[in-house]
Amino acid sequence: MSLPANRRAGATGPQRPSAVIGVSLKMYFGYERTLEYCREVATIAFAHPAVQSGDIELFVLPTLPVLPEAARILGTAGAAAGAQDIFWEDEGAFTGEVGGKTVAELGGRYAEVGHAERRRIFGEDDRVIGLKTAAAYRNGLTPVLCVGELQQGSVEEAVTRCTAEIDAALNRAQSLGPAARTIVAYEPQWAIGAPEPATPQYISAVIAGLDAHLRTLPGQADSRVIYGGSAGPGLISQLDPAVAGLFLGRFAHDPRALKTILDEAAERLGLLEPRLLEPVGGRA
Repeated sequence: MSLPANRRAGATGPQRPSAVIGVSLKMYFGYERTLEYCREVATIAFAHPAVQSGDIELFVLPTLPVLPEAARILGTAGAAAGAQDIFWEDEGAFTGEVGGKTVAELGGRYAEVGHAERRRIFGEDDRVIGLKTAAAYRNGLTPVLCVGELQQGSVEEAVTRCTAEIDAALNRAQSLGPAARTIVAYEPQWAIGAPEPATPQYISAVIAGLDAHLRTLPGQADSRVIYGGSAGPGLISQLDPAVAGLFLGRFAHDPRALKTILDEAAERLGLLEPRLLEPVGGRA
């Protein structure tokens, strides 16, 4: 199926993405396995019309030592790479830390901030997350700001908790410098690592609330809210259009599953006909 002229890659310059698909590899893959994965993803991205047109924004967050080569491999195919964490200062006597300035120099375009594991294992609080968000902004990185409630409850409770986390991070960041585009990853902590994600109805309702709130904040007109937390193939087609995309973990560590998700996202946008979708044998 041919794409409209205004959506073809290079036709009118970069397109504002209609969907965002991100993958975190966490610490599951070693150096060589990560490069193999990025090559497979680059092959998929290069052949995918919605990635090439800019309608789908695709990025992968590998472990930091792999970032330069991952950024090079993915960049040739219209995708991008970033870091799973950054420090809140750009340089100085901070043994073992890596600042956003270095991440940008290594070819990173994104920086994940505030993941539930960072909050729980490393004790990061709203102040630290706000400082890291500011570090991403000033170094030209798009922060992938993770928010999510601890326990499953009502939609209203989740929206209240998550908007408070968004405000805490962005208010502190904006007190230190100008705001910029943000990708908010809604990841209810009770769903991370679970066999199944939250229900599509619940996800859609919470993200609709978060998206409406985010768009009222200064500098966030182009920001998007995506869903993470045991997300995999078959989910995005069930979600409300307010859900801009998915932030994927282990279910996308098989490139075949990632391709299925990209196809589902393109189908939802009307960019790919259902008959072109390929079946995938279960989740990764």
